[in-house]
Amino acid sequence: MVSRTATLTTAYGASLEFLTVGSGDPVTLFAHGLAGGIPDTRPLGSAVDGTKVFLHQRGHGASTATPGRWSYADLAADLAAVADQVGATRALGVSLGAGALCRLLVDDPGRFERVVFFLPAVLDTPRTGVLRERMAAFAQAAATGDADLAGRLIGAEVPAEFRDTPAARTFVAQRVGALLGPGLGDSLTALPDDVPLPDGIGALAAVTAPALVLGSEGDPAHPADVTRRLAVALPAATSHVYPGPGVLWTHRADLRGRISTFLNA
Repeated sequence: MVSRTATLTTAYGASLEFLTVGSGDPVTLFAHGLAGGIPDTRPLGSAVDGTKVFLHQRGHGASTATPGRWSYADLAADLAAVADQVGATRALGVSLGAGALCRLLVDDPGRFERVVFFLPAVLDTPRTGVLRERMAAFAQAAATGDADLAGRLIGAEVPAEFRDTPAARTFVAQRVGALLGPGLGDSLTALPDDVPLPDGIGALAAVTAPALVLGSEGDPAHPADVTRRLAVALPAATSHVYPGPGVLWTHRADLRGRISTFLNA
């Protein structure tokens, strides 16, 4: 197996870091969620055939962008740039990455042969109530460097039975480091009110590629209703909703199996 890192500098000023693992076709691009990174998405591709390309989203890892607030349209442009660079024919997006993938497919419905959405957070309706407050708190923590706030927000993502474990403490520390790193700052300020599909969910009707949509019940950041609405909007989608949050902690093997079975079909 061959592994190599590379950086793509785009015409619009973004510098995007990605890791390539494996060889041959198909080529699948993986995009992580907010405060995540390449280590979060690598396990999701462990049993996927061909070449796997793991992107560090702008503001994460060594990926950078021009200063200022950014939107799902910016994230989609990054995803498209790396996909074109590596010749990706399939893509998987997690949370923020799922939103970027939605936006990319509206702009280019036939871009991928197969797509996976894991824990989509928002589609065409802006976040309200607790969901908006939580996203705004992430943006505030990134802008102010508030490690205590970041730790509380990220710690809440870990199921209670795992929180007092070394793995959970490492997870929280890594996520806090990513959120408070120099790459984000106040760039997230616009995201709490932004949506991937400003023209409505019907814009996905032109996406005919087989899609797998995965979510969970009871996740405060990724409502199961969003998963179900996305699966209905995509003409060739199948979906699975796990019974509770923290899927990466409680159902990791099943999750990896569903992803690999779908992408290897």
